[in-house]
Amino acid sequence: MYIENINSPKDLKGLTIDQLNVLADEVREGVLNRVSEHGGHVGPNLGFTEATVALHYVFNAPEDKIVFDISHQSYPHKMLTGRKEGFLDVAKMDGISGYSSPLENPEYDNFEVGHTSTSVALASGLMKGRDVLGGHENVIAVIGDGSLSGGEAFEGLDTVGEIGTNAIIIFNDNEMSISENHGGIYRNLQELRETNGQAANNLFKAFGLDYIYVEEGNNVGKLVEAFQKVKDIDHPIVVHIHTEKGHGYAPAVENKEGWHYHMPFNREDGSLKNPGNGENMTALLGQWMAEQLKKDPKMVCIAAGTAPAFYFDKERREEAGKQFIDVGIAEEEGVAIASAMAKRGAHPVFSTFATFLQRTYDQLSQDLAVNGNPAVINVLGSSIYGMNDFTHICFFDIPMLSHIPNLVYLAPTTYEELIAMETWAIQQEQYSVAIRVPAYGCAHSLEEVDTDYFQLNKYKVAHRGEKVAVIAVGDFYQKGEAVVNALANDGIDATLINPRYLSGEDEALLNDLKKDHQLVATIEDGSLDGGFGERIARFYGPSDMKVINFGVKKQLYDRYDVNELLRENHLTEEQIVADIKAIL
Repeated sequence: MYIENINSPKDLKGLTIDQLNVLADEVREGVLNRVSEHGGHVGPNLGFTEATVALHYVFNAPEDKIVFDISHQSYPHKMLTGRKEGFLDVAKMDGISGYSSPLENPEYDNFEVGHTSTSVALASGLMKGRDVLGGHENVIAVIGDGSLSGGEAFEGLDTVGEIGTNAIIIFNDNEMSISENHGGIYRNLQELRETNGQAANNLFKAFGLDYIYVEEGNNVGKLVEAFQKVKDIDHPIVVHIHTEKGHGYAPAVENKEGWHYHMPFNREDGSLKNPGNGENMTALLGQWMAEQLKKDPKMVCIAAGTAPAFYFDKERREEAGKQFIDVGIAEEEGVAIASAMAKRGAHPVFSTFATFLQRTYDQLSQDLAVNGNPAVINVLGSSIYGMNDFTHICFFDIPMLSHIPNLVYLAPTTYEELIAMETWAIQQEQYSVAIRVPAYGCAHSLEEVDTDYFQLNKYKVAHRGEKVAVIAVGDFYQKGEAVVNALANDGIDATLINPRYLSGEDEALLNDLKKDHQLVATIEDGSLDGGFGERIARFYGPSDMKVINFGVKKQLYDRYDVNELLRENHLTEEQIVADIKAIL
């Protein structure tokens, strides 16, 4: 084995091409070992294994700077830069993140990167910094997996072309995003592949960049040859390599979409090690939307490269036909196209993860809410129970969305309430609406839910008591129920409220609570700073009402344990009850 002797890229320099091929196979085995045991991005890393070996053989990291886009192609890089034990030893896997991380290895990982389309723009800054300070290192940006469809990638290419000095952009073209590629540029990329890079139309050259093409992007020898040609070049160049997503593992090659990311699996047949059971709220929503498309010819489902996130697989996408559009990895376009569709009279529904919606603040505010167009935004995964890499945390959505003027942000507590809100939001024509899709479990309503939400900011009182009012938000409503029941066991008849609206206060109700309540407790599955609870605390500020807010402190939590996070933030039901009783 060679991998056991590789502790830094310098250890590759004396190997022959044949030995590098063996090393690439060993790296691929390490990647498979990790993802099968730990879960993670499978296809992108398997397809970029040979390219990573060739990169580190030819270039001289860390002196030469390599920037990974979205960084789910960085597993082989980590194995070659002193972190192989996080792939070979199950006991050490938790110590390695799924993304580029200077906190983990500041020498070889230049940036914390978890979102897409950023590598070329970041590389442009390294170029300019080098040129100003008089350096001579190579700057290499890796981009692929649909990332060219994001606007920041175009901005980066534009700037790199303007700067005009050394930059090497490795475009990893595996013909895929998470699902199939979407966007007009991919027609030109197909043309480049079909002509071995000789097509007259070349989008990279349009940006003022030099260009070479490597058809055999999983051939170490061909890649080494190409990279040696461009090393120390004095101007920007794109090295377009044609790779196979999932290369070397048959299930990942056969089902590229399903194996972009995968939970732990059995290597022999690709089956899940721990199949989930029980209902999934987002899966049920995806099923409902697919059926709703058949009933409402005006409805259009919009994705931004993440259709599988709301369970729109290839079959559902094809069945939807013109009532589905994937704008590529371009959430800003997703919001803008939804707003304009609504203006034209369609019923657009744009669904994506909360962490990716962070890129759309301007579009949500300007293109959508300022215009008041009745589009619907489904905010997915917004929970401490969601993704937990700190570049992908999804529980900062309430501070972001609830304070945008003219945007109604709804928080359903059960599946039935979710569908009632979706139905209302899609059919109404007065408001821009975002819906915080519950991400923790799948609760059901035992009674009929309201179907009309035109009376904005009208909270729902589930039980009227005295002394204490518990206002529990969204998928933490059930936690609020448990707290109220526990207080009842101690002789405290607390009020339970489902606020439903995150973007405003029910002033009449909140004022009415002053008559016979002395404490209001808010519970939310999200950030305390700027969250729903702070809105309530601000309302009661000039009064004698005491307020206690339960949520998550603002911090970049990385690969946290949910139960520990709950305890640290006093979010267990026992802690909430104890804190309420202490104040009383």
